[in-house]
Amino acid sequence: MKPFDSEVISGLKKHIDDLKSQVVIIPHVNPDGDAMGSSLGLARVLKNAGKKVKVIVPSPFPDFYNWLTGSEDVLVFSSSNKKQAEFELQHAEMLFCLDFNDPARTGDMKETVEKFRGTIVLIDHHPYPTDFTDFMISHPEYSSTAELAFHVIKSIGYEKYIDQSGGECFFCGIMTDTGGFNHNVSDPQTFQTVSELLTYGVDPVEIHGKVFDNYSADRMKLLGYCLSECMEVFPEKHTAIMYLSKEIQKKFNFVPGDSEGFVNYPLSIKGIHFSALFTEKEDHVKTSFRSKGEFAVNEFSSAHFNGGGHRNAAGGQTELSLEKALAKFRNLLSDYAEELEKTKQ
Repeated sequence: MKPFDSEVISGLKKHIDDLKSQVVIIPHVNPDGDAMGSSLGLARVLKNAGKKVKVIVPSPFPDFYNWLTGSEDVLVFSSSNKKQAEFELQHAEMLFCLDFNDPARTGDMKETVEKFRGTIVLIDHHPYPTDFTDFMISHPEYSSTAELAFHVIKSIGYEKYIDQSGGECFFCGIMTDTGGFNHNVSDPQTFQTVSELLTYGVDPVEIHGKVFDNYSADRMKLLGYCLSECMEVFPEKHTAIMYLSKEIQKKFNFVPGDSEGFVNYPLSIKGIHFSALFTEKEDHVKTSFRSKGEFAVNEFSSAHFNGGGHRNAAGGQTELSLEKALAKFRNLLSDYAEELEKTKQ
């Protein structure tokens, strides 16, 4: 792993040590396990150090993260909560931006984030960050923002404030963002980090069960329907695509988090290197991309669907209708046929 910038770490430590008022922590819109794990893990450590902390999320997070310590105090930004969120930020001295590297990734909170006049800190593992912070800790080589945040905490000398609850948050972030340790785990440090977290009393089996064995029956029926009725496979292009229309979501009582992990399933099909999931929202279509080997889905998403992410895991969105978005994707496959053919598994 690339070492941290010593000046950034020492400056960050001084700012945290000298805090006189509140800290606000914000993850990206539609927060996943890494966003919630890193945010609540950092919040727990700072609270244990005697700091006043508020976590604000741009949109609701899945119910299966409700067990994370501090989740009950999270403020969900909405039209009804906008004034409260702005109040919290106005009375904050520092803003931590976790698991995103562009204010646009905070959805409706973008303007609120951009108006913040205190010290802004970025801790993130996505490539190509934009310059909007005072302290930037951007390390794409890390498996997850949770792992990165854990090491930042150690670097500023706050390791003594990590307890079992904080460790569980960080472990949850690492576990979910690696797909249960199936990708982004090529560096031995990730497993060394997990080993350290276990010393705080973290139970991997229990956490895995809370996250992955905690779905509704409707979610399982939705997955089955999606695989049988909403999946197209293009063997010659080594690609599979799935979609979830608003009608389908309504039929299966869709709630945030229900489609988490769906995009990974087609990659278990022999010969499939590239998988995509298109989810219809009220005013846009959300895209999720996964790949094996050398095919860079972050570059694909950035070029065609206003998104980005990691080489093998990325997302984006489009204002096209679901039908037009799917047609666009199918047409693009011919342009990438040669690259997908030579992609190593």
